[in-house]
Amino acid sequence: MGERVGGARIAAAGLGVKGPRGWVFRGISVDAEPGSLVAVEGPSGSGRTCLLLALTGRMKIAEGTATVGEARLPKQLSAVRRISALAHVPGVSELDPALTVGEHLRERALLQRRFGDSLRGLLRPRGERAAEAGRRVDAALAAVGLDLEALPKGPRTAVRDLDRLEALRLSLALALVGRPRLIGVDDTDLKLSDGERDEIWSLLRSLADAGTTVVAVCSEAPEGAVRVSTEVNQDDPAAEDEEAAQGEEKADAFAETGRA
Repeated sequence: MGERVGGARIAAAGLGVKGPRGWVFRGISVDAEPGSLVAVEGPSGSGRTCLLLALTGRMKIAEGTATVGEARLPKQLSAVRRISALAHVPGVSELDPALTVGEHLRERALLQRRFGDSLRGLLRPRGERAAEAGRRVDAALAAVGLDLEALPKGPRTAVRDLDRLEALRLSLALALVGRPRLIGVDDTDLKLSDGERDEIWSLLRSLADAGTTVVAVCSEAPEGAVRVSTEVNQDDPAAEDEEAAQGEEKADAFAETGRA
């Protein structure tokens, strides 16, 4: 993908996020080297998505500390956001079903040209910046194995007509355009067959092997991943309220960061 950017190391201890109805999760520790595939495993409502948002700087932790790359949480949220990207986090960063695949890619390339480059990059001629953004899009599509011409209507295929695996690939490609050091993806194995699940984990592992640290929420961690479990939270007396609390916390994260 052109210029390589090293993945972000994650070192966290005793992390906790508190919502309006109590603790969403607490006591979570993570130790992952750059270029790791980190699987956040646990049942729905156990705080998986909120942990993902916390590790990518989109949600403030209430207790514990973490280092993501060279940035420390909870004080340097914006620094963590600058080196991370989200791929398919419902309610925070998701595809618009009314737009086509090509429209999503053009929008992402435009955002990269206007806001994603350094000040030095912004001083380059517009044509050079447009060409660079185009190369980034092509490289991202190749990295996730999404062939636009194989889609029913090519780039004009609406997102609503993509199958689950195609939509995940597109979300990952959009995240990769900015060359993040860390990518977070939610509901990785939701509504996938066994074969599709193996395929997406193989893809995420290839992204990690190429140098990007990947944090993926799932119901069951694949073999070889750095496993982080939120299941312990189900023993908390407030566990039955956690899913509702996550909904409110995710809404707050969306209000703060938009379609990051």
